[in-house]
Amino acid sequence: MTEVRLTSLTKTYPGEAGAALDALTLDIPSGSLTALLGPSGCGKTTAMKMIAGLLSPSAGDVTFDGRSVLNDPPEARGAVMVFQNHLLFPHLSVADNVGFGLRMRRRPKAEVRDRVAEILGRVRLPDLGPRMPSELSGGQQQRVALARALVLRPKVLLLDEPLSNLDAHLRLEMRDLIRGLQQEMGITTLFVTHDQEEAVVLADRVALILNGKLCQYDVAEAFYKRPASVDVARFFGGQNFVPGRSGDGLFQSALGPLQLPQGAARGAGLLTVRPEAVRLGPAPVNSLTATVTARIFLGTQTRLKLSVNDIPLEAVVPPDAAEGVAVGEVIDVNLPPGALWVLPHQGDRRAAQ
Repeated sequence: MTEVRLTSLTKTYPGEAGAALDALTLDIPSGSLTALLGPSGCGKTTAMKMIAGLLSPSAGDVTFDGRSVLNDPPEARGAVMVFQNHLLFPHLSVADNVGFGLRMRRRPKAEVRDRVAEILGRVRLPDLGPRMPSELSGGQQQRVALARALVLRPKVLLLDEPLSNLDAHLRLEMRDLIRGLQQEMGITTLFVTHDQEEAVVLADRVALILNGKLCQYDVAEAFYKRPASVDVARFFGGQNFVPGRSGDGLFQSALGPLQLPQGAARGAGLLTVRPEAVRLGPAPVNSLTATVTARIFLGTQTRLKLSVNDIPLEAVVPPDAAEGVAVGEVIDVNLPPGALWVLPHQGDRRAAQ
């Protein structure tokens, strides 16, 4: 198992005004699975390629177990990258595709045969070695690409949007497979994704990158309950932002005084509460009177748009909880203190929208 450290990792492409990746610093524990999350063009794949040695950084360092690998060629780093498009050799069988790297390393034929058979079993393709890539489904091709990487027993496994080309049911299946193999083999793994749910389900920790900068690096739960900024909260589906001031355990705003959890930030700030944390009905604390301005059925949930003292709020509740609630109706809602989080005021004009 290998500890990976990125220190002020920066990449500026010629002719570009700003950095594609700006001073990314991450400590990635040995044997962990880390997600590099962000929208297209944010710099996450650039970071992955610099770890793999496919791009040279403009500044910063990449170390494996405390040793810089910047001067090591890609094939000597012990990092193997699986791309979004499988890049299988169409003229080689599944077994030959998987064993290609071992043959390039001049491993004995018997060893190649045994290791290929072992890894095909692990990715649940034990009988498909003789087939050609064109005879496989998209999910099977992605498993072959994964097997081709794992058979090399890499120090670090790099996955670039590994599930984006798969149908929904195959994505769920591959999630379980990737997580199971990673834990079983103990390989330090990084994967790039733009999908919040995928990052939350798979990763031990998530690094959210926006506009080339690291915004937050934390366990998944923190992005929902303790976002570092409005941008982070919005990326993870946050909708409710109310300007005001906190102190003495209360947040004062146009909503009225609201009780806060212990340790809340003091001073001017933005109160945020996730839509799914808003409860319908009165409560002993933090009870509000709201007017329903819209009701949107989402299948397994219902989204209610509310107005409280001209401040817009959104609530997401089970459909049965919203049964009978009509647009224009005045209802009681409550904001549980433990679900409230105060962000330092950042001058975001959109904050209360």
